[in-house]
Amino acid sequence: MRPSRRAPSRDRLPALPKLEVAVRYEVAGLGNAIVDVLVRIPDDTILGRQGLKRGVMHPVDHARWSEIYEDVKELGAEITAGGSCANTISALGLAGRRVTFCGQVGGDQFGALYRAQMREACGEDALHEVRGANTGKCLSLISRSDAERTLITHLGAATELPHIGEFAAVIRQSRLLHVTGYLFLGGPMADAARFALGVAQEAGVPVSIDVADPFVIHAVREEMWRVVRDHASIVFLNAEESTALTDLPPADAIHAVAAHVPTVIVKQGSKGSLVRHHEELVRVGVHPVEAIDTTGAGDAYAAGFLYGFIEGWPPAACGDLGSRFASLTVGQIGPVVRDAAALRRAVEHARPRHA
Repeated sequence: MRPSRRAPSRDRLPALPKLEVAVRYEVAGLGNAIVDVLVRIPDDTILGRQGLKRGVMHPVDHARWSEIYEDVKELGAEITAGGSCANTISALGLAGRRVTFCGQVGGDQFGALYRAQMREACGEDALHEVRGANTGKCLSLISRSDAERTLITHLGAATELPHIGEFAAVIRQSRLLHVTGYLFLGGPMADAARFALGVAQEAGVPVSIDVADPFVIHAVREEMWRVVRDHASIVFLNAEESTALTDLPPADAIHAVAAHVPTVIVKQGSKGSLVRHHEELVRVGVHPVEAIDTTGAGDAYAAGFLYGFIEGWPPAACGDLGSRFASLTVGQIGPVVRDAAALRRAVEHARPRHA
């Protein structure tokens, strides 16, 4: 029998479990270290000129990335440390949690910027630098009309992590491991991700997975199902990803995934989100804001939710903080809100009365 779809009151929801582990980090993240280069475009002329499909991620090599960047850089660019997992970890760190991030950068100016910003957010990092390599980059072309993003990505040094063995100790000292679906697209990073999941499973460390992009499911659907089924304690999907994974509409997809995972979140943009925790289903609203740039909104939601999870908040409160973090993010240019005070105010607004 399916659980009731009525949203119980926040105070009557069972709290998510407190993770009683003597650890150094509350969340450890493993992901592609990607610099986000954000450019607002006035219309779709550039997309047509470069043969780019609107709203889609385009994987390219370094030469092609540089060619497109040369075509748009005169419009002005904001450059910031990014990558889905790193965005989530940065928001958690800036909000006051003890976190670290494992990834690989090149020995270039983008790599130096990346490391500096991650240390600012987290206090430290577990990044590895490869001299002579190009740091991974994602050029995000943001349409002024609706904030839709068209992504051009060159993974560069982010495609490998030869020192993943050193990260095993970090995982064992963490309350939670967070990864994203991008890692499972194949190659050395997929091997590193599987190694990390094995370490977490052996150590009894829960795993949070943000599928992160419908492209991932279309590319490696069976692998994503295996990872979700065998390793996840928490799964984040958006509406399109949930349908791609299950062949069901979001309202039904959440139950299909929840047959394998204790906590499942389906993000639905302006419609809010659905949170299923064990047998409870909660509908979470949004905190409306004028959308300037949707880059990183889902990553911010995951950060807010995980903050509440660490605290043992009820699912409704976790989702509410996720929504607050996401709203702060879409109201600015860039994937991470670096105003720590704003993030911490959001935490206090979402905090349950008896937490």
